[in-house]
Amino acid sequence: MTGSSDEKQLLDRVASLVDAARKAGADAADAVVIRSRSRGVSVRLGKVESTESSESDDMSLRVFVGQRVASVSATTASDPGGLAERAVAMARVSPEDAFAGLADPDKLARQLADLDLVDPTEVSPDRLRDDALAAEEAALAVPGVTNSSGAAASAGSGGLVLATSHGFVGQYAATRFSRSVSVIAGEGTGMERDYDFSSRLHFADLETPEKIGRTAGERAARRLGARKVPTGRYPVIYDPRVARGIAGHIAGAINGASVARKTSFLRDRMGKQIASAAVTITDDPTRIRGQASRPFDGEGVAGAPLVPVRSGVLEAWLLSSSVARELGLETNGRGARASSSVNPSSTNFAIEPGETDRDDLIGGIKAGLYVTEVFGQGVNMITGEYSRGAAGFWIENGRVTYPVSEITIAGNLKDMFLNMTPASDLDRNYGTSAPTLLIEGMTIAGE
Repeated sequence: MTGSSDEKQLLDRVASLVDAARKAGADAADAVVIRSRSRGVSVRLGKVESTESSESDDMSLRVFVGQRVASVSATTASDPGGLAERAVAMARVSPEDAFAGLADPDKLARQLADLDLVDPTEVSPDRLRDDALAAEEAALAVPGVTNSSGAAASAGSGGLVLATSHGFVGQYAATRFSRSVSVIAGEGTGMERDYDFSSRLHFADLETPEKIGRTAGERAARRLGARKVPTGRYPVIYDPRVARGIAGHIAGAINGASVARKTSFLRDRMGKQIASAAVTITDDPTRIRGQASRPFDGEGVAGAPLVPVRSGVLEAWLLSSSVARELGLETNGRGARASSSVNPSSTNFAIEPGETDRDDLIGGIKAGLYVTEVFGQGVNMITGEYSRGAAGFWIENGRVTYPVSEITIAGNLKDMFLNMTPASDLDRNYGTSAPTLLIEGMTIAGE
């Protein structure tokens, strides 16, 4: 946000929209402003390629007339009365939705916790440029690196202002800073690319440009000389960068909206074993400085720590109010706001660390794959079928050996979760986090 006076003005604005909606005949209403501020600099080969700056305030009013709902976009200059009358008129001719409605009043946040989400540090465009240049320079200094795909640095903030006719009025903001670089190693047909990045809510928590650049360069250089491996069934270890994608597949499969629409392969697995006993998954919107932390969700509901999967057993869906009603349940404060719509979403979602060190997981493998990158869209969330292009390193007799590329790894997420072992190296500095993961019995298509 940009200051206390600005915040108060927006709070007053959304409250006036809700009041106008009730006067226009709405049974219930809410109004929201989703705010975004960002600036960034991109460089390549020592020169600035682009500078960007953006600001947006997306305001909308949502009204309910019985079981009918409609929403309209608004601006700070919109006439509340006219806007409300238009929204109510639209709602009266809309089809009924048996599950539509505001969150129940007893679920609303009463006290907003300070989660330390805002860093007032002002980062100048010159500093952003210098950080991007320093990251690229460090990457290009790594032996074997021959070219740059570019580096970038950015700073920004986002937030939510919400008022409902149930009496909730609140706002929160979060800042975000990032640095990234991508480089190429090798020449001709033997070129390989890799990257590194850092994103934090507080500027001082960022990895240094030099470390980001060095890591990106070393990753690219290590991939030189990649080859294929024999087709077969092998254990596969997912680097945390890639393991976060596996965590994302789990989050998608336990999203209540997917369950209600019958588009999740886990829709009939509540209370059953869906993963190995070594797997516990948490989702916590209240974590201090968490990348996805928030004092309330997109409906004003107070979130609390949740354990959707405990020792491999599915215990909870991610739910918003309307989806919870459709499933005969109660919301758990996972409603995410996108303008006028609210859908379930994870917050600080994490596959919890196991007891085994990453090196010990690798050391127990006679022949297998250490995956550092996957690509392609071969994941079917209805059936669980999984097939991705991959690159990484071959493991022989407990040691990471030569680089591997141009292969495909395949399986079914149902089986993959049941054959998953997490390592102990979880880094929680992501909205979706996972440690190194070992998955037994994957099919690798190589040569």
